[in-house]
Amino acid sequence: MAKYLYVVGGQQKGRIQEEWKQYQKGVILKIDLETREIKPCLNYQSPPEVTPDSDSSILFKAGTLIDNQLYVCTQTEVLIYSVPDFNLLHYVSLPLFNDVHHVCPAKDGSLLVVNTGLDMVLNVDLSGKILGVWNVLQKNPWERFSKSVDYRKVLTTKPHQSHPNYVFQVGDDVWATRCLQKDAICLTNPSKRIEIGERLIHDGIVVGNSIYFTRVDGTVFIADIKNQKIKAQYDLKSFSLTPKSIGWCRGILVLNDHTIIVGFSRLRPTQYVDEKGKQVRKGEYGAMPTRLACYDLKNKKMLWQLPLESHGLNSIFSIHLHEENE
Repeated sequence: MAKYLYVVGGQQKGRIQEEWKQYQKGVILKIDLETREIKPCLNYQSPPEVTPDSDSSILFKAGTLIDNQLYVCTQTEVLIYSVPDFNLLHYVSLPLFNDVHHVCPAKDGSLLVVNTGLDMVLNVDLSGKILGVWNVLQKNPWERFSKSVDYRKVLTTKPHQSHPNYVFQVGDDVWATRCLQKDAICLTNPSKRIEIGERLIHDGIVVGNSIYFTRVDGTVFIADIKNQKIKAQYDLKSFSLTPKSIGWCRGILVLNDHTIIVGFSRLRPTQYVDEKGKQVRKGEYGAMPTRLACYDLKNKKMLWQLPLESHGLNSIFSIHLHEENE
């Protein structure tokens, strides 16, 4: 059996754009884990009926790979593909989808969808029927939003109050990472919470009795499932001779108890219109390119890096391992 990585993300436009207009297509790359040969796997553009306008962002955000099915999402859609042939098995797009960040199957076969633009996590079935809605701040989900609005046509709902990024299950409990609160909270039992703090967080990957979190500054945290406490943390910047600004850390794959692969996306300037109507450029291009990096946590060293920008991937959201017959 050969081992492959599927890397999920997006391709940026050639010109500097507002944050919500930066990307032109969703991209999935396939990488041989042994040889690190890279092949294009899927390019995707959302249909106009589920996008705000012709210039709005289209990209894949974080997905889940289970039982030869890859669950991925754009900002307004959920798509389920068979792997490795990438036949589209299921498609869901609902009017309340806005800035969707992650999708994974629930234990009953339904879908858990992080609907970031509305600060909520949804439980929907494969036909699109809504089975449950959680506001991640334990508020009324419809306090700030309307059930009658098609939020797929709304360019942005920012500022968000929480910006949930990732959903995962521990037993029968449903958890979500909250970027702005810098934690993970149990939606089905809000008394349970994992504090991380300091900087924005993304992934929450359950592996055995541990949960692995990434923080955007290149720090990985490992929490104990039983007591919901951080039991280890690793500053990846200290593992190799790289610039202090190593990129936006997001996407993690755990190969074993001491080896991980992490995604870094190049920092890129954006533009926006200020209160006086003037176009303002914010930030500069980061020194480090978009890439995968493999780390040995036990010996605190980087094993390898693999740049991906020349293959059309500018932003990484998730990384998945799949074994296939040669």
